[in-house]
Amino acid sequence: MNIFSEKTILTVSRLTALLRGVLEENFEQVWVEGEVSNLSFPSSGHMYLTLKDSGAQLRCVMFKSAVKNLKFRPNDGMGLIVRGRISVYDQRGEYQLIVEYIEPKGVGALQLAFMQLKERLAGEGLFDEARKRPMPRFPHRLGVVTSPTGAAIHDILNVLKRRFASLEILLYPVRVQGEGAGLEIARAIEDMNRLGVVDVMIVGRGGGSLEDLWAFNEERVARAVHRSRIPIISAVGHETDWTICDFAADLRAPTPSAAAELVIASTDELRGQVEALGHRLRLTMETRLRSLESRLESLRRALHDPSTMLGHLSQRVDDLSARLERGLEHAVKRRSEQFDRLKQSLSFNNPMQAVADTRQHLRLLLSQAEHSLVARLDSLKQRFTGNAARLEVLSPLSTLSRGYAIATRMADGGVVTDSTQLSVGDRLGLRFHRGEAECRVERIEEAKA
Repeated sequence: MNIFSEKTILTVSRLTALLRGVLEENFEQVWVEGEVSNLSFPSSGHMYLTLKDSGAQLRCVMFKSAVKNLKFRPNDGMGLIVRGRISVYDQRGEYQLIVEYIEPKGVGALQLAFMQLKERLAGEGLFDEARKRPMPRFPHRLGVVTSPTGAAIHDILNVLKRRFASLEILLYPVRVQGEGAGLEIARAIEDMNRLGVVDVMIVGRGGGSLEDLWAFNEERVARAVHRSRIPIISAVGHETDWTICDFAADLRAPTPSAAAELVIASTDELRGQVEALGHRLRLTMETRLRSLESRLESLRRALHDPSTMLGHLSQRVDDLSARLERGLEHAVKRRSEQFDRLKQSLSFNNPMQAVADTRQHLRLLLSQAEHSLVARLDSLKQRFTGNAARLEVLSPLSTLSRGYAIATRMADGGVVTDSTQLSVGDRLGLRFHRGEAECRVERIEEAKA
């Protein structure tokens, strides 16, 4: 039924507002499925996209407050299921869907977010094996970033008490799930590095669902692990659970208990290693001593009378001295002859005359260069004076001095040369010969043909 009389006349704004009210009232909460196109993320922080299928398309907008809660990033061509409300964008007179929630079609949002973040950080090199730091063999103090009430810290303490009770442990208590847990974990890692009092860190928690473990999949945690100067063992969940923190860490342990075992060998293991090394050292020393004794005996038997050896060496010195004396005499003679030849050649090629000729030529070149430079400067000065005079004639400032003004649009700074470039209400800037002014267009009259 038509609610308006035959003579009711509506403005465009009023009609649009009425239509928006009808749409918002009847489509307050709708679920829509479609394929993404025309996806954009402007600097405002909002997200704009178009959902389409084979028969139609729908413009959508997701405001900044909702975009911040997205766990994954949509891409053009991706299938989505969205929830929102229908409204009208007055300025274009188009209806649109204001999106409040998005999930990918066919795969969970958290799983997709995990895969996207893993691929992006791997591309940046955060997971490269070459950058992973080795674990210290004998740490003095262990840092643990986990919940103070969870099972993980109890498992770690029990294992270390049994294996190496004298190891110092510094616990940094954090939340390991829920809103803000990722931020606490990242800050704990950064604080541990600032303190610099631990040799190695364990970061982790017990098992749980993907949602429970999500704090360890946040990008800020991965980057804090990557920046850490202290080696980090990631121990999140059970053996089958993998998180972004596991890939970024220097070492991944399947459980918190396993992480405690990887930190340091047990006292019994170390004692056994020391005994084995001591046994190997004794065997090596005994073998080496026997070898040296055998070598010493061989040298003793091979040693001859020292006086005979000294006589041979003295004879060898006399022979070398004679050869050296003859060689020096021959070298001195050869150098003397060479000096005489060079002296005679120099007397025939006295360089003083060449130096005098070159100096005279240089004076001539300097004089020519000076004359050329003065002439060039005079020419450039004349050109500059002529150009300055022509510029003065063409300068718009000369025109302004005769009562004219230059009008520019305040919105974009463009110079106005035609009334068709203006609209009523536009703000203009006028530049006079002296000073400037601002004005607003009240009326426009186009030039008559």
